Amino acid sequence: MARINIDKISASSTDSLDWHCAFNILPCSFIQLIKQPITDPCVKFLRNLFLSSSLLRSLLATFSLISIVFISSSTFAAAPTTFSQAKVALKKHIYFDQNNHGALGTLYCGCDWQWVGSSGGRIDPERCGYTIRAIENRGIRTEIEHIVPASWFGQQRQCWQNGGRKNCNKNDPVFSLMEADLHNMSVSIGELNANRSNYRFGLLPSTPQQHGLCKSKVDFKARVFEPRDEVKGLVARVNFYMHDRYNLTMSEPQQRLFIAWNKQFPVSRWELERDQRITQVMGHSNGFVTGKRTWSFKHRNSGIGVLTATAKTPRTQLPKTVNSNKTRTQKSDAAVLPIRGNRNSKIYHTENCSSYNSMKPSNIVNFSSEADALNAGYRKAKNCR
Repeated sequence: MARINIDKISASSTDSLDWHCAFNILPCSFIQLIKQPITDPCVKFLRNLFLSSSLLRSLLATFSLISIVFISSSTFAAAPTTFSQAKVALKKHIYFDQNNHGALGTLYCGCDWQWVGSSGGRIDPERCGYTIRAIENRGIRTEIEHIVPASWFGQQRQCWQNGGRKNCNKNDPVFSLMEADLHNMSVSIGELNANRSNYRFGLLPSTPQQHGLCKSKVDFKARVFEPRDEVKGLVARVNFYMHDRYNLTMSEPQQRLFIAWNKQFPVSRWELERDQRITQVMGHSNGFVTGKRTWSFKHRNSGIGVLTATAKTPRTQLPKTVNSNKTRTQKSDAAVLPIRGNRNSKIYHTENCSSYNSMKPSNIVNFSSEADALNAGYRKAKNCR
């Protein structure tokens, strides 16, 4: 095909170009528009063409929209399925710009760090006023830690009782989902991660700081850890999220503590940004950060994370929770009735709910699973066994 001489095409003649000519010119012109100076004849031509031709304006708008959608979609990463993958994703997509003068620094002490390797890091203890207490090699490095410890959610799974973390990683898809959940992960100084262990959260007003200027404190005898004020709200909302999503049991004292912290330390600008970044990778937000969910005392969990994981796993491969109902898990797929939602109250009912058959037929919305009902904005009835 003969190449069109763009120097000889005037702005007044561009409206007469047919679709065939337009597509022949557009790719070359668009590329040159980006790379060449304004004096380039191709750039001049495209500018005149854009101003005078409704056809080319439509083509350019469509081309730009497709490019934006393509570029934007490529920035979304797949949700990690293992803790190792999650650590790399946390560095690459969430905390990539937080290591040097970031919003919070390391979670419990606020130190800057330098990234090392795929997900590790190094701090300068003297620079941030951190005093190494006992573990020197972990006192100068960062680690990716679970805010809700793996042992907390692991011990509520049968796999943990039968072989600990290694067994859970091998046999329990729900545990793997919890372990790789980015909402529950942050960057911490290794020694603080070790000292914090799996202790419960609490207040330690009479306990002195053990790590220099680091404000987080540990009572090893009472097995209690108090994070610095700057992250207490974040810690509370992550705990709400994990316990609600994965149907974990939370003690009444911990509930009261986190409710107080949530109220006293509201969501910060960085916490919102962090949640948005994690959402792009995980595909869902922490509703206790965005405000879509709230926690009240004796909260009723949604368990949507467990339902999502089990919906993707063959029934014969499903592990049990420690308090699982054996009779229920042995039912065949054919014996399970559909989930019934009430379109007026936005409450759904399983076959074990006393009100399952009491709804008006016109109000019934059927769902194939509890996860589908929860995703549609319904909550479970309180009269279910």
